[in-house]
Amino acid sequence: MNRTPVVLTILLLIGAIFLTNCTFPRVNVALATPTSSPAPAATPTDTPTSPSTTVELGLAENPIILALPPGADSAEQVAAARLIASQFTERTGYTVVTVSPDSYTSLVDAIEHGNAHIVLLEPYAYELAYQRDLVRAVYGLMQEGESLYGAQFLATRKGGFESFYDDVAGENTEPADVALAQFIEKKPCWSDEMSPSGYVVPLGYLNESLVVTKPAAFVEGHPTVVRSLYASGICDFGATYVDARKFPSLEDEFPDLVEQVIVVWQIPAIIPYEVLAFSTRMPEGMRELFAAQIAAILQTDNGREAFRTAYGIEELQVVNDGFYAEFRRYVRASALDLTTLVK
Repeated sequence: MNRTPVVLTILLLIGAIFLTNCTFPRVNVALATPTSSPAPAATPTDTPTSPSTTVELGLAENPIILALPPGADSAEQVAAARLIASQFTERTGYTVVTVSPDSYTSLVDAIEHGNAHIVLLEPYAYELAYQRDLVRAVYGLMQEGESLYGAQFLATRKGGFESFYDDVAGENTEPADVALAQFIEKKPCWSDEMSPSGYVVPLGYLNESLVVTKPAAFVEGHPTVVRSLYASGICDFGATYVDARKFPSLEDEFPDLVEQVIVVWQIPAIIPYEVLAFSTRMPEGMRELFAAQIAAILQTDNGREAFRTAYGIEELQVVNDGFYAEFRRYVRASALDLTTLVK
C-alpha cells in the first residue's frame, strides 16, 4: 500500500493548524535617515519607535511625535523642540519625542502614517492634510496682530479699468463678480505659481466669477507685478498682497505709482499664515489637553523662547478648521492640483 498520500494529508493538516493559530505583527515604517539617496522623508531628532496599532498613543512604545518645521534642523532649533517635548511630557505624563522632516510633502506623509502628531503647517500643507482628514487646526500663527491677510487686484488707470474699492472707507463697493468682469479676455500678471495672494486665491476668485482671461505672465515677485503694470504692455491686471504698491523702492522710483496703478477690488483677509494642528489620531480629549499646555508653556519665559526658536512663533490665535473655510473655498475654486503646491 502506498502511504505517501496519507502522510502528505497529515502534514497539510498540521500546517493549516499552525497557520490558523499564529498571529503576524503589523509592521509600520518609522521615519528614518537612509544612508544613501533618495533624501530622507524626515530626520528623527529623538528615537521614536514605530507607531503601534495596539499600544496606547502617548506611551513610551508609541510616543506622541512633535514635528519641527521642514528644514528646521539647527542645533538650536532641535534643542528648543526637545525642551517643548519635555515640557509636554512633564505636564501631561505622555511621552513626547521630536522629529525633523525635510519637506512639507514628507511631513504630510508622516502625519498620515502616524509619524507626526503635533505639527506646524504652511497653508497649502494644512489644506492638503485637512482634505485627507489627517489634522485638526488648533492655533493660527499671528503676524503684527493678525492671523489672516488679504490680497488685491490691481490695474492701471490709463488702461481704462474702473476701481470698485473705496480706499477711504477701506471696503469694496461692488461684489467680486461685478468688479472682476472687466478682466475678461485680459492678460494677468501673477507673482509666482506658489503665491497665495499673488496667484492661487485671486485665480479662485476669477474662476468663481466666471472670468476667463488670456494666458498669464508669471513675473516673480509682488513688486514686479506692480512694476509690470506701471510699465504697460506686459499685462493688463495683476494681484498682490496689500499694499505692494508701497514697497519702498517702488515709491522712490515712481512717485505717481499709487495714482496710476489702482486697486480694482480687494480680497478680504482670508489667507492664513502657518497653522498649528494636531493629528486626528490623537483623541479629542488629548488634543484639548495639549492645546491647553501650549498656552501654558507660552506663558513661561523658557517656553516662549523655545517656541520662538523652534517655530518662529511670537503670538497665536485659537482657531478651528472652520476659521479657514474661505481660504479653502478659493483654493479649491482655483482648480489647481493641491499636491503640486505642497513642497
